Order: sequence, then structure tokens, then C-alpha cells
Amino acid sequence: MTKTVRIALAGPGAFGIKHLDALKQIEGVEVVSLIGREPAKTQEVASKYGVKHTTTNLEESLALPEVDAVILCTPTQMHAQQSMAAMKAGKHVQVEIPMCDQLDEGRAVVEMQKKTGLVAMCGHTRRFNPSHQFVRKRIEAGEFNIQQMDVQTYFFRRTNMNALGQPRSWTDHLLWHHAAHTVDLFQYQVGSPVVKANAIQGPIHPNLGIAMDMSIQLKAANGAICTLSLSFNNDGPLGTFFRYIGDSATYIARYDDLFNGKEEKIDVSKVDVSMNGIELQDREFIAAIREGREPNASVAKVLPCYEVLHQLERQLEA
Repeated sequence: MTKTVRIALAGPGAFGIKHLDALKQIEGVEVVSLIGREPAKTQEVASKYGVKHTTTNLEESLALPEVDAVILCTPTQMHAQQSMAAMKAGKHVQVEIPMCDQLDEGRAVVEMQKKTGLVAMCGHTRRFNPSHQFVRKRIEAGEFNIQQMDVQTYFFRRTNMNALGQPRSWTDHLLWHHAAHTVDLFQYQVGSPVVKANAIQGPIHPNLGIAMDMSIQLKAANGAICTLSLSFNNDGPLGTFFRYIGDSATYIARYDDLFNGKEEKIDVSKVDVSMNGIELQDREFIAAIREGREPNASVAKVLPCYEVLHQLERQLEA
């Protein structure tokens, strides 16, 4: 019988709840501790999902001997330090995207993983969405080669809100969070590192202190290019939309749905065991723990993404 993997989850907000829903679908997994900033809200979520232990202190959960692994759905600025704290405590860790918002911290996370040998993974969900998996399988079969990716990441967040429309205690970032999805996916899908990267940004929001609009251009060593537009000012449609333009086809991916260039829907329901990208991401994390192997989207595998983001940030600051 497969040993039950016992999880502590930090951050019972919009994305934490997505993980709790996903973990319910995976056999042999139990969430045993929930860590949140607000005790009443944390207890409310814990009661709904049958989690017995709650706390406002991550260290308290890390000290629990029954905890095998930690999933971090906390503010971006905490990700790197909390990931390293989890590994220091002997726990496997999956940290939500982004792994860091400073390159040196990301490199420190990778070094900690190498030192401990634990499973350390970052939530680069696009690697797991069935729509993007379909495209990758065609690439791996030699049936499709990407010439260009055209990506739009659009939100309407002129105030500091989370994905559920609730007030957020920290500030999100177009470059270090939302661009990370596409920069990583582009390098992953084309199988070639970014060798040229350019970025421009719009005005800085007077209260949030971040750019609300951004445009990024990437070129890979194999010649493929990517154009990414991001905005917190867009008043619908919302989400991220990917257009793959290749040598044999065009594909349009909208989360877990996929269409060809003529807007005809492609059935991706048999690509993997679920249509839920977060569930597939969590399944990979659990499988890597059980099999003692490096997961897809390990902290080492996604580090090149953050090297590009660092380069872009330096360019924007200059």
C-alpha cells in the first residue's frame, strides 16, 4: 500500500483553495495542517476541508513530525525564504509561482534543494494544462515546431484584489508573477533558452507602486520568438490566451481548452488523467515524492525563467 503523503498548506486564499480541491482528487494524500494569517478565516476553510490543525505560524507546522511536505500559497515576497525554511525542516516543498522576486533568492532555493535532496517544485501550471501538454506532445513527436508564440495576460485589478475579488494584503506583479508563466512555458515548449529579451512598461500606479501594463519580447536560441502583452487595466475578457504559430499548424490555448487557428475546438480530455491543471501539478508533486525523483517544474528546471525576468527588470530600471 502506498504511504499516505501528509501535507501542510500555507495560505488558504484563492489559490490555496484551488490546491485543497485538487488534493481531494489524489489518492493517499491528507492535508493535516493549514496555515493562515487570519485565524477565523483559516479555521473556516479547515473545517470545510476536514483539516484538524490550524495555525498562523508556519514554523509550528514545519515542526509537526507527521508533515511530509508543504504547499506554499503565500505572498510572493515570502516564497523563497519559506521554501528554504521548509527544506531546512526536512519537508518537501511546492511553492506557488513565482519561486522568488529576486534572482539571488531563487538561486539560494535551488542550492538548498541540492543540499537537502528533497523534492522542491514551483507551481508553473502551464506545463501541466492539458492544452499545453497537447502541443508539447506534437513537438516531441516531431509533428510541430513553434515559430512564434503570441500571448495576452489580462486582468482588471485597479485596486489590490485577489482572484476571488477579495482585498489582498500584498501587491501582485506583472513581471515576477504573471510574465513568469509565459517566459517559462516559452523556453519549455521550444526546448531552447532565451538569448534576447526586451521589455517596456506603462505608468507606475500611484498607490500600488507597480506598472499596470507591460510588453515583453523574447527570442530563443533556435530562432523562435514570443510576444507577451500584460495588463491589470483590461476591462475584459480576462485571463491568459496563448497563440502557438508553428510550421504545420496554429493552436490557441485558453487555460485547459485548445482550438486550432480556425477556432475549431480540439478534444484534450484524454491528454492526462484530469482536465484540471492545478490537480495535475499536484499529482506530479506527490508522484515525485513517492518515486524519489526530480519533478517537472522543479526549482532547478524553472530557474532559467527567473534569470530572464531578472534581465528584464534590470532593463526596465535602466
